[in-house]
Amino acid sequence: MPSRFPDPGIPDSSVPQAASPLFQHLLDTYASETNKVISVWRALHADDMDLKPHPRSATVREILKHQLLSERRFFGEFLGTPELPTARILPETDSPEAFTRRLTELALPRLGFLAGMQEPWWFEPVPFFEVVRQRIWIFWRRLLHTAHHRTQLTVYFRLMGKPVPPTYGPTADVSWNGADPTQTTDAAGRR
Repeated sequence: MPSRFPDPGIPDSSVPQAASPLFQHLLDTYASETNKVISVWRALHADDMDLKPHPRSATVREILKHQLLSERRFFGEFLGTPELPTARILPETDSPEAFTRRLTELALPRLGFLAGMQEPWWFEPVPFFEVVRQRIWIFWRRLLHTAHHRTQLTVYFRLMGKPVPPTYGPTADVSWNGADPTQTTDAAGRR
């Protein structure tokens, strides 16, 4: 199936082969989810950065910063991947483009490290906040956390009156020939 992301931050050719084929799906999914974040961030403009739709909401800038910093914490502190010092995580300039480039720059070395990990490493229980969880559980929690913040931004797009970019499929704003949003019982029941 052709990609709906014509200029992905992480092309398929940059996703390494896992040392254990059992874990290839983790690398493929991390790259794919990162590309989905990139597609959303690329739709942002400099004048969107201070949008805060509610007094208790985060600004767009705060969500982008949190994404980079919390990924560093999850991967470095909880999973044990080599990471840059925290002072070097955020981009030097404060633009959506700079945040997007930085996300890609930080994700690529993680892929390389994770590719070399074998089953015992993935299933080893390690500290996670106040509990202990297997690394594979923490990895999936990280991806879910990322999807949560990406979804926050798509809601912000709707509130700004901007088109919502596709991530897992078409949106009300962006579709293509053959797109199937599966909104009928007939579509859901196909084999």
